[in-house]
Amino acid sequence: MIVDDLGLTQADAIVRPADETLGPVGPGISRLDEQAGPRFAEQKRLATPLKAGAAVVTGSGDLAAPFVLHIVIRDPDAKVNREVVRRALVSAWQRASDWELGIVAAPLIAADSGELSAEEAATLLAETFPAHPQGCPTALHIVVERDTDRELLDAIVRRIA
Repeated sequence: MIVDDLGLTQADAIVRPADETLGPVGPGISRLDEQAGPRFAEQKRLATPLKAGAAVVTGSGDLAAPFVLHIVIRDPDAKVNREVVRRALVSAWQRASDWELGIVAAPLIAADSGELSAEEAATLLAETFPAHPQGCPTALHIVVERDTDRELLDAIVRRIA
C-alpha cells in the first residue's frame, strides 16, 4: 500500500476507472484528469464508446506514470458492481501484459464514488491481480490518500491473502 497522490505515483501505468467514453467516474478521477492536463484529454479520445468490462491503454499526459490503464466500469447498459469491476480489472491485467507494463498503481476502484466499499475494492484488486512469477504485470501498488486508509487496507489484504 502506498499513501500518495495517484497522479504523482511512480509506476509503469496507473489504473483509471472510467465510463464508456473514458470519462471520469468519481471525484478523485476528475482530479487526476486535471493533473494529467490537456494532452491527456487528447490521448484518451475514442472513436466509439466501449462496453463495461473493457480496458484500454493510453498515454498519461502530465502524470508521473507514462501510461494509463483505463478500465470501463460503467456504460448505459451496466451500472458499477463487483462483476463489472472484476471483468474490467482482468482486462486491465491482460492489457498490462500485452504492453509489458511491470509496475501498476491503482486506486480503490469504485470506492471513491461509493459504489463499492473499500473492502470490496481491495478484495477485487487482490483477487484478480495475476500471481505468475514471470511476465507482466509484476507488481500492484494500491494507492490511497490517507494513512487511515492504508491501515484499513493492510488489515484487509492480510485477511484475504
